[in-house]
Amino acid sequence: MRAVRLTGPGKLELMDVPVPEPGPGEVRIAVGATGACHSDLHILDAPAGIYPVPMTLGHEIAGTVDRPGDGVTAWQPGDRAAIYGIQGCGHCRGCLTGRENQCREVPVGGIGLSRDGGLAEYVVVPASRLLPTGDLELTQAAPLTDAGLTPYHAVELARPALRPGTFCVVIGIGGLGHLAVQILAATTAVTVIAVDTSDAALELAKRVGAHHTVRSDAAADRIRGLVGGPPDGADVVLDFVGVDATTRLGRTVVATGGHLLLVGLGGGQLTLKPTAEEPPPVPLEVTARIPFWGTRAELREVIALARQGRVHTEVETFPLEEAVRAYERLRAGDIRGRAVIVP
Repeated sequence: MRAVRLTGPGKLELMDVPVPEPGPGEVRIAVGATGACHSDLHILDAPAGIYPVPMTLGHEIAGTVDRPGDGVTAWQPGDRAAIYGIQGCGHCRGCLTGRENQCREVPVGGIGLSRDGGLAEYVVVPASRLLPTGDLELTQAAPLTDAGLTPYHAVELARPALRPGTFCVVIGIGGLGHLAVQILAATTAVTVIAVDTSDAALELAKRVGAHHTVRSDAAADRIRGLVGGPPDGADVVLDFVGVDATTRLGRTVVATGGHLLLVGLGGGQLTLKPTAEEPPPVPLEVTARIPFWGTRAELREVIALARQGRVHTEVETFPLEEAVRAYERLRAGDIRGRAVIVP
């Protein structure tokens, strides 16, 4: 079969490899779609020794059960499923309470991260990683496993603050951000303010449920005109970019007692310090969190939203032969919504 493999730092190659065989408790999936994620670029750019090589990339996967392994009775050939990519240790406090994204023994482990992923014609995964998708298109189901799950989890963390009459600022209307806007529109009654550098991205945000759109230049003044001056402000800020400019914007517009959720992996920093400065670097009583992926239960809920037609991923599809080009365009910021590779 064909697979797109990480063969060394910065090296991504399409090659022929043997079709994998499922072991006990595993399932072989005929891959229908795999999302291309910015996290894959971080894996590609990592120094030698951080990730195993060679390894097939791709952790946003949906497909059809091809062959169940020994002991698997819940899944039959032809069943359609999305794959929950995280694999925790299974016995720490986080895993035992269903929060494998908080595993205390495996920092970042899973399909396409520490074992072969979905940029291939087939992938073998533990049966416990599968969730049914029903009649949902596989090109829609695949991005939900990260691009949908991660913003859903972030919204869940801030949900007590997302009350009717409040404001939520969404920074970065890309693969995750445009889904965050939809999740907020579908599950809350907040006023959503979308921020991006691209007019096309802001048009997409408006189309999928944002109440206000703001270009990144002079965004702080525009947002303050909507949410009021300090100590008032945005009740929740979801930063899907994570560079210094966006973390600075977030702390500038968040309200006293508000919530900052830093999702993007752009390398920016947010400094928290108790101080008598006026204004303080971060307003008093603000909660800052770094969400990571989400739980299997949350993924089931995201899939339910999509099956109800309340969440739809903007996708651009590529054949497996063009996966490397898809990542080049992703790095260049030339993908609207989510790039999805279809073997």
